[in-house]
Amino acid sequence: MSQKHQQNKNPLKHPEQRVGVFIDVQNMYYSAKNLFGKKVNFGNIVQEAVAGRKLIRAIAYVVRTESQDEQPFFEALYNLGIETREKDLQIFSSGNKKADWDVGLTVDAIRLAPSLDAVVIVSGDGDYVPLVEYLQKSSGKQVEVVAFGETTSGWLIESADDFVDLSLDQAKFTIPDRTAAKRRLNGEIKNLK
Repeated sequence: MSQKHQQNKNPLKHPEQRVGVFIDVQNMYYSAKNLFGKKVNFGNIVQEAVAGRKLIRAIAYVVRTESQDEQPFFEALYNLGIETREKDLQIFSSGNKKADWDVGLTVDAIRLAPSLDAVVIVSGDGDYVPLVEYLQKSSGKQVEVVAFGETTSGWLIESADDFVDLSLDQAKFTIPDRTAAKRRLNGEIKNLK
C-alpha cells in the first residue's frame, strides 16, 4: 500500500523550500521496536524528510522520566541538530502512565507554519489527520508524513501530500538495539545452565 502512495503522490520539492520537521519520538520508537526489535536512526530520517531543501527547524517531542536514563539520547538528538521539547512522564494514582505530545506537536506546527513551505510530520499516528487538513486548507502548506508503513494510519497516508515509508529501507532508518540484544543473549545463557 505505501509503495503505491509513494508512486501516486509526487509533490514538488525544490531546494528553496523551507521545511519544518516535527518528530513524534514515542510513536517512532515503539514502531521500530515492535516491528523490527530495533531503534530509530533519527539523523537519517531528518535527512530523508528534508530531501535537499532548507531545514528551518527539526523538533523532537520526547518524554523525560524520573531516572533521567534518556538524557544521552536527548544529547544525541541535539548533536544531530534536532531540538527537543521535553515533557515529564505522567504517573497516575492507578499506576497508569501517560506520555503524549500530540497537542504540543500540533501547536508548534501551526505556530511555525507561516515561516515554512512544507511541514513534515514524523509519525504514523492518525490523530494528526486534522492537523494535516488544517495546514493544507488554511494556509496551503505542503504536508508530508514520514513513518513506518505498517504502523501508519491509512487516513494519515491518504490526507498527506506525500508519504515516505521508512520500512522500505529498514537498514537506513533503524539501528540495532544493543541493550535488547544483550538481554536476549543473557536470557539464552541462563537457559543453557
